[in-house]
Amino acid sequence: MKALIVDDEKSIRDILGMMLEEFNFEIKEAESVEESLKILENHDYDLILLDLRLPDGSGMEILRKVREKRLNTEVIIITAFASSETAKEAIKLGAFDYVAKPFDISELRLIFRNVKKKIELEKKIEEYEDTYRNFIGRSPKIKRIKEFIKKIAPYDTNVLITGESGTGKEVVARTIHKLSHRKTAPFIAINCASLPSELLESELFGYKKGAFTGATRNKKGLIEEANGGTLFLDEIGDMPLPLQAKLLRFLEEKKIRPIGGIEEKEVDVRIIAATNSNLEEKISEGLFREDLFYRLSTITINLPPLRERREDIPLLIEYFAKKLSKKYGKRFKFISPDFINYVVSLPLKGNVRELRNLVEKAIILSDKNILSLPTAGEEKKPHREIIIPDEGVNLKEILENLEKEYLLKALEKTGGKKKEAASLLGLTFRELRYRLSKYKLS
Repeated sequence: MKALIVDDEKSIRDILGMMLEEFNFEIKEAESVEESLKILENHDYDLILLDLRLPDGSGMEILRKVREKRLNTEVIIITAFASSETAKEAIKLGAFDYVAKPFDISELRLIFRNVKKKIELEKKIEEYEDTYRNFIGRSPKIKRIKEFIKKIAPYDTNVLITGESGTGKEVVARTIHKLSHRKTAPFIAINCASLPSELLESELFGYKKGAFTGATRNKKGLIEEANGGTLFLDEIGDMPLPLQAKLLRFLEEKKIRPIGGIEEKEVDVRIIAATNSNLEEKISEGLFREDLFYRLSTITINLPPLRERREDIPLLIEYFAKKLSKKYGKRFKFISPDFINYVVSLPLKGNVRELRNLVEKAIILSDKNILSLPTAGEEKKPHREIIIPDEGVNLKEILENLEKEYLLKALEKTGGKKKEAASLLGLTFRELRYRLSKYKLS
């Protein structure tokens, strides 16, 4: 955990630094508003200890900047100029605590102990949520895949993930890794289509010094780098046949021999492979080894394209909007129903990857607090097709989403004026307020 101490008195910074080191914090110091803001531009901190009176301004300016960026950072105000007004403002802006100088050492230790517990708890929650966060969806197909992943993740069996480009195969692989006993060991990914055969072999198996021209030192391969963890082989269908034979031998013996090496090394690694190709067709064409296919596909997961789970698209839009708005320092109160409808109606041949790019483009070009189509009339909205998959749909959820879209559209049209929005929708103000509260839109 990292802490930033902002105080213009070196003796105070030294005391606070020694105390925080007792709680295993890494310390960085600053003595002005300007210096602090420069540090925070490039680095995130779990905790900031902040003096209010600084040579070039107020510490409240730093607190406001931290909150504007929505940094997941705890802030403790420590000042000799305590007042109820500044204390209230600091707490309102999300400060963890407010301590007056001269401070009581034992009291401060208790505060540090409590804030450390909170930070650790939040990190655990974030880690747990991260396991599933990128694998977004409530459609029946995605629910079944999530349950299947939970079942197979604890076992060391090889997994083959199939699906179109952009469906999230690496996300699934990382989820499997995080739910396995290997989660604290490395997860290493390589795209087998991105490198020529010779380079791919040296990347996977490593080489000894002098093995070929340019091999001036020993180099570990990615299989060995992933020892104890998981190796994700993306686009396995594009791996050259000679290298397929070498990979098969490793899967059978769990041993590798670097290029130019004599001795073999035992390596404990789980292999998860992925492809957007039809490997059975490649086998019939003589482009992929059948024995390797059966080794890799002990467990197979097929990811559906977005066109087969369109009900997940609004969730994905919301997820990427939150994630990317932080990246670009923007804040959105609403996502325009027009934008959601437009994206839902697209073919989305690039699947989740294409959807992410659309959201990113809208965020960059938007200059309001509403995420909408980049420019009026820039895109022509295709006809929105009603699709009912074989497993059926959740009509209640669809109607709720539609109601939310109309609520947001009315608020967008009236600039957030609720009485006017209620009138547009033929609702009383109380009915509108109830619906906004129901969907947590207010």
